Amino acid sequence: MKYFLSGESVLKWLETPSVYHLRKDDLYELDHEAFEFLKNCASDTGGDAEQSEFIDYCLAEGILTQDRVSKRHPSLVKSPEPSLRYLELQITDRCNLGCGHCYIGEKEGNPGELSVDQIRNILEEFEDIQGLRVLITGGEPLVHSRFEELNEMLPEFLFRKVLFTNGLLLNGTICRILNVEEIQISIDGLEKAHDSLRGGGTFRSAMKAIQSAMDAGLEVSVATMIHPENLPDFERMNILFQNMGIKEWAVDVPCTTGRLRKNRKFHISPEEGGRYLRYGFGGGFHSGASGFACGLHLISIMANGTVAKCTFYADAHVGKIGQGLKNCWKKIVPVRLDELACDCSYIDACRGGCRYRAQLLGDPLGRDLYKCHSYDIMTNEEPAEGRIIRERGCRP
Repeated sequence: MKYFLSGESVLKWLETPSVYHLRKDDLYELDHEAFEFLKNCASDTGGDAEQSEFIDYCLAEGILTQDRVSKRHPSLVKSPEPSLRYLELQITDRCNLGCGHCYIGEKEGNPGELSVDQIRNILEEFEDIQGLRVLITGGEPLVHSRFEELNEMLPEFLFRKVLFTNGLLLNGTICRILNVEEIQISIDGLEKAHDSLRGGGTFRSAMKAIQSAMDAGLEVSVATMIHPENLPDFERMNILFQNMGIKEWAVDVPCTTGRLRKNRKFHISPEEGGRYLRYGFGGGFHSGASGFACGLHLISIMANGTVAKCTFYADAHVGKIGQGLKNCWKKIVPVRLDELACDCSYIDACRGGCRYRAQLLGDPLGRDLYKCHSYDIMTNEEPAEGRIIRERGCRP
């Protein structure tokens, strides 16, 4: 029988040979024999095999098909270690909102914006380095001056595309032409709380955007920032998002930078806000590995072309895009958990929390106290029963 690698599957040579399903966002590790077979299946002539448990599994998972698939396959070159899997691509600083907690803050001079050619080069480099998922962010990415051109090029690349947006510019027409697999929309509380942070009418617009995206067949995730106005809303948000079929709900605390430095009314203490980090569901955008802090497989590119380990570290960048993504990646040193002073029993699950936030807090042990309070470490109590604590990256 002839078998072909499905149109939504792509081989990736990470720490171990793997196959990645773009639509399902699933990564499967392979042994040498399976990797060689799937490489044959990725050819125009397909792979020959007798029916087996492995073949049946690949067919059921959508990795293989018996229909001939014509598509370009990226080069298979062994990735660096640790592998660069997730790219946060800030295509513009411009935004159509002025949210009170925005980490970007007010920019002097003209807002930064990556050109279409720069974006193409970055995406080509990311694909060559065996990348899995690009997070298209801003500002508000939909206000990029040439977003339509950017959107048209996205299908050329075999990694998962996720658009981060406030939802104000989304409607059914735009959602139907977006060449992404997923949209993440910010919902920072129910109507009153959300609008207090983002402006009147923004909650209803964002909720309409969620429905438009779902109607267009796109997967939708939600990001929520904890602030004093939305604390009473979390139980209702949990029920609402699960009933709507939201793929993932990411909950985090904004770092005190950018506009949040001036907007004191949105500040929340670790003691008060930390426990709400127990909310949320889904796998998290920046998965890591045992023994390492967050961001092990993540890099960020800012709208001015600088490259850093995450957007919070933009002022401590490791290079510029002209120096090459791979060269910049080599300069980022992973943070090992055994290098941290904190060593509580939750360290492997917590992964040290957000290292940037920990730095801002100035704790003597270098702890992210918001994460500590999410695990009730400060009171030596077990986390509240009925809450699932899920690890996430530095920023949803």
